[in-house]
Parts: sequence; C-alpha cells; structure tokens
Amino acid sequence: MMLRDERKRRIDLGNAVQTSRTMHSNVAIKKPEAQSGPALSGSSATEQSSDEVLMGSIAEGDQVAFARLVERHLARTVGLATRLMGLRADGEEIAQEAFSRVWSHAARWRPMGGGGNARFTTWLYRIVVNLAIDRKRRPMHSAMDDVDEPMDEADDGFMQIHRRQVSDAVSKAMLRLPERQRVALTLCFFEEMSNIEAAKIMSLSVGAVESLLVRARRSLRQELSSVYEELSED
Repeated sequence: MMLRDERKRRIDLGNAVQTSRTMHSNVAIKKPEAQSGPALSGSSATEQSSDEVLMGSIAEGDQVAFARLVERHLARTVGLATRLMGLRADGEEIAQEAFSRVWSHAARWRPMGGGGNARFTTWLYRIVVNLAIDRKRRPMHSAMDDVDEPMDEADDGFMQIHRRQVSDAVSKAMLRLPERQRVALTLCFFEEMSNIEAAKIMSLSVGAVESLLVRARRSLRQELSSVYEELSED
C-alpha cells in the first residue's frame, strides 16, 4: 500500500523545496500550492547521509531529506540537461521535472544490493536523458547553448571572443548530432562518466556506447575542421 497517493506527494514536494537553502544559479523546483504535510524533521545526520539513505527517507515522505538530495545534485543535473537541450531554460525545466519524478516515485526505487541494479545518480540521469529526448522530439524552435562560459580575466579581448566562438561552434555541432550520439558524448566527455556508467544510463551495452562515441567524435571533427579554418582566418 502506498504511503500516500500521488496527489498528496505532489503537494508535499512544494513544502520540501521550501526547506532547502539557496540553490546553484537560483534554480528551484516549482512549488505547488502549499498545503499541510508531514512535519519536517532534520538533523546534521541528513547532511552526511548517502543518496540511498536519503531516498529511503523520501519514500517515507521526509521533505528535509528530499531538499538535501535536490541541493546535492541540482547543479550537475541542470548542467547535464542544458548540454542535452542546448538552452539553459530548457535544462532547468528538465531538472525540475526530473526531481519531481524522484519525489513522486521514490518508493519504487531500489538500491543496488536491495533488489535494484543502479545507483541513485544512474537512475536520476536516466530520467534526465529520457526527458530531454522526449522534449527534443517535440516541434520547437532551434536552440543553441546560451550558457555563458566563464571568462579568464588574464585573457585579452581577442582570446575571449575566440573562446566564445569556439564554444558556440561546438554547441551548435553537438545539437546537430544524432540523438544517441549526442547523449553518449555528453555523458562521457562533458560529464566525464565512464563508458560503463553511460551504458547503464542509456540502457545500452558498453560496446554500443563506444561505437556511438567513435561516430560522434568523427562527425564533430569533420564539422569543426572547417570552423577552425574560418576562425583562424579572422
């Protein structure tokens, strides 16, 4: 028997988010209309708890545990989603929906060694990838990465402009890659995950991921070679 129905869990999501500290880049999970929920009970132990322990608490309706989990993984989740989508705003929406699903389906998740076969982050990133793929398949305007790259104050103006041009070129080329190639390259290169972890997230064999990476790198090299030639002539 579920601890509470789906509607109740969605309401409690808003209360949980209100307990978290200011989050990276001011991204916050959308807050449903506040209603009464279980009393919040937190301690310093929550700060040190593993993802598996926090998920067990979240399944029981612990909003403090949920807020801690969001705070712990929000920045990287938004980064991954933004890389996959090409726009920061879309990345934030994907992350919001992903954490909403974590809250709603916490009771269904099983840790490794407890009947499950994936770490929490593998499960979370699989949700993010699937949401991004679904969003990309919808008819919408073309997007390009609008995340500003940090500027090195030691660089002169020319170097800053050059770095931005290269970054924009790579972002546009990434968005033109076939779907699975883009996902594989994002996970393994930008997120620095192992091929094994990427394979679990994508529900593919390691060999299939390696093949996608080879093709993605080849495509990027071919497309960006002309870009670098153009930039060198400027």
